Amino acid sequence: MLNEIQKDAQDRMEKSLEAFQNHIAKVRTGRASPSLLDGIMVEYYGSATPLRQLANIVAEDSRTLAITVFDKSLAPAVEKAIMASDLGLNPASAGTVIRVPLPPLTEERRRDLTKIVRGEAEQGRVSIRNIRRDANDQIKALLKDKEISEDEERKSQDVVQKITDAMIKKLDLVLAEKEKELMEF
Repeated sequence: MLNEIQKDAQDRMEKSLEAFQNHIAKVRTGRASPSLLDGIMVEYYGSATPLRQLANIVAEDSRTLAITVFDKSLAPAVEKAIMASDLGLNPASAGTVIRVPLPPLTEERRRDLTKIVRGEAEQGRVSIRNIRRDANDQIKALLKDKEISEDEERKSQDVVQKITDAMIKKLDLVLAEKEKELMEF
């Protein structure tokens, strides 16, 4: 029973860490990355469809994304969707290929992005701590129901704390790496 609680807590913490990594991957560093356009939805026959399903996105060079739309009639809708997004990008259509140049980041913008990433990291830490609290509550419930001894409760809470510390350390490493990436010129 205790092993299940610990395993469940670890799995949930890993998912929180993964969600954090996915969130900050979308934060633009000045390098062209196809994942930058992951959140963009395009109006396609009356329904919002992810851009990835309608086009091939590649990084042409470090500052340009090239989008090859599968259906040529969709090119204007794709351009409109990119302009409407909050990414601040201006696509340029060249026949079947849409090129999206990425403007260089200013020092001020880099600092703003660093603040955003730190905020995301704090949300990740809070999420991990909430998972720890849930696991500890489950352990305390087992003690209250006299299914485990106080020693087992203490040992289990120590294990959960070690898992929590390890996950927060991983999150901090990912954060430090992203901050370094953001502040590079």
